[in-house]
Amino acid sequence: MSTNRPQKADVWMVDFTPTKGAEISKCRPAVVISADNLGKLPLKIVVPVTDWKPHYEHTAWFTHLSTSLKNGLSKESGADGFQVKSVSLDRFRKKLGKVDEDDLYIILNTVALCIGI
Repeated sequence: MSTNRPQKADVWMVDFTPTKGAEISKCRPAVVISADNLGKLPLKIVVPVTDWKPHYEHTAWFTHLSTSLKNGLSKESGADGFQVKSVSLDRFRKKLGKVDEDDLYIILNTVALCIGI
């Protein structure tokens, strides 16, 4: 793992393997959404990021993330709020960047939608 500790709004490469069933898999970007310094376990809550597809525009739990120097994403992507999960710090591979405040707000709202808030 990188020596940097993941912080809220960071975009990291996270290794989601092994998985079961329809869980998101492989090493891919993810946005950290858990509050900094929360909890005693070495875990962070993340929202996985996948390739953007036009039909995601009409899917309430996806947040479109454009490429930028700030977030470090190399292609148009979508944060999948339905696949939110808590993962071990051992799964974090490399920090790519950070999402801006507006994108983080939208991502958090998609997670809220998915859990019925």
